[in-house]
Amino acid sequence: MNHFDVAVIGSGPAGASTAFHLAQKGISTVIIEKETLPRYKTCGGGFVFRGRKNLSFDISEVVEAEFRAVDIFLGEKLHFRTEREDPTISMIMRDSFDNLITEKAKEFGAQLLENHKLTGLRFENDKICLETSQGEYTANFVIAADGALSPTAKLAGWKEDTRKLIPALEYEVEVSDEDFERLSKEVRFDIDAIPYGYAWSFPKKNHLSLGVASARRTKINLKKYYQDYLETLGIKEVVSESQHGFQIPVSPRTDGFVKNNVFLIGDAAGFADPITAEGISNAIYSGKLAAEAIVESEGEKGLAEKIYQDKLESKLLPELRTGLWLSKWFYEQKTVRNLMLKKYGQRFSEAMADVFHGERSYPTDIKKAIKEKVKELVF
Repeated sequence: MNHFDVAVIGSGPAGASTAFHLAQKGISTVIIEKETLPRYKTCGGGFVFRGRKNLSFDISEVVEAEFRAVDIFLGEKLHFRTEREDPTISMIMRDSFDNLITEKAKEFGAQLLENHKLTGLRFENDKICLETSQGEYTANFVIAADGALSPTAKLAGWKEDTRKLIPALEYEVEVSDEDFERLSKEVRFDIDAIPYGYAWSFPKKNHLSLGVASARRTKINLKKYYQDYLETLGIKEVVSESQHGFQIPVSPRTDGFVKNNVFLIGDAAGFADPITAEGISNAIYSGKLAAEAIVESEGEKGLAEKIYQDKLESKLLPELRTGLWLSKWFYEQKTVRNLMLKKYGQRFSEAMADVFHGERSYPTDIKKAIKEKVKELVF
């Protein structure tokens, strides 16, 4: 039976980048992937700059477009734009992006097992036995990087109701040359284009990625709001479109991130940004932290868990907790929010750009700061 120091389940940005960091340090690593790469993956494909900074190699060959300016709209009355020297958002298609990171990991010795669906986990003595559709393997550590619904987390004993999942609908859309020429020049977010949520327009190389997401875990007719958004964008003709529904985990799991040497990262852990629902950058970052914990612990399992938890608590988890509170306030207190944005909207937009660039986190004293600003507006 083949044995590895670490088995990574899933070859998305979280899993592939984790395998890269591990293999680079000489840790024997296998990526277990249920499909054959490259494969299509549902995702808006907007990769923010802070994520690029956590990759130690160039990804320009798979970037379809770069945008240094980002536009935020609240209806027809409020519009804010930020611009930076570095691209705030780079547009990628996940098939080529994920494949590139996986290939980089393989260059350092990581093995890729394609068409291997994980079907079971057994915990035997000091090893984990991974049962797959094509055989069994053992590992000292397992990294669950298999997305929001994470079968690995279920097999390892995590419960389903320990994080918040929000609904989203994304379309890959070909439009007329006239509409594409007009809309391909800007990345835009339209707040309140959907109740308690937003819509987005991400121009790719030859088409648009359009989507709608609700910040509430509720039943909602996403298709209707997508159709409304086409009208908002002034799209006259849809040449072709493909629809993809998915769920985004916008709160960290409440029952931990490590069980029996199985580590959760990325969407499996619930690490998407609560305000924007952007998940790629935190997926890559959390994978890097998990890899560092295993390397720094020199394979000592209890120590690896402690190091990983400490690393999460130093930055990522406090940021996500603050983001959760801010998201609830932002999407549910619309009247007060809009009053504040009329006065401080550009400042807010600049702050979000700083977050996207990894230059700042959500402030831990955000509740106090907002209350003070509200008092200024009311009194």
